[in-house]
Amino acid sequence: MCGAVRFEARDVPSKCGACHCEMCRRWTGSALIGVTVPTDSITWTGPVKTLQSSDWAERGFCPDCGTGLFFRVTMQGQWFGSTELPVGVFDDPNGFEMTNEIYIDHKPDSFAYEGQSGRRLLTRQDCVEKYGVLEGGGPED
Repeated sequence: MCGAVRFEARDVPSKCGACHCEMCRRWTGSALIGVTVPTDSITWTGPVKTLQSSDWAERGFCPDCGTGLFFRVTMQGQWFGSTELPVGVFDDPNGFEMTNEIYIDHKPDSFAYEGQSGRRLLTRQDCVEKYGVLEGGGPED
């Protein structure tokens, strides 16, 4: 938001997803709509602070203005080595296709996205079963 932090990312896919868990909603003020990028393909310039937001993940932010910059799993496992970048931090946030939503059973009833046909929708329990790292890490446990 303030411009103190910039980044360059390579290997950015065109698909993004939304997370409706309570932690992401509190962090973003809405759902986290993000794109998963290999961590080593991102180069940051400027001050970046991190907060260990659970036993297994951290969130990055600008210490000057507080803008949320990324979500990253810190525990070894399936998602280690990737970083979730909010679509809104890209200079051009256009062109991403939302292909999945997780914690769909926690989505506020006021949220509605266009074009849900064909999108993969996972409940909290689906996420725990599919991505075991999520078990016991959220504020609702």
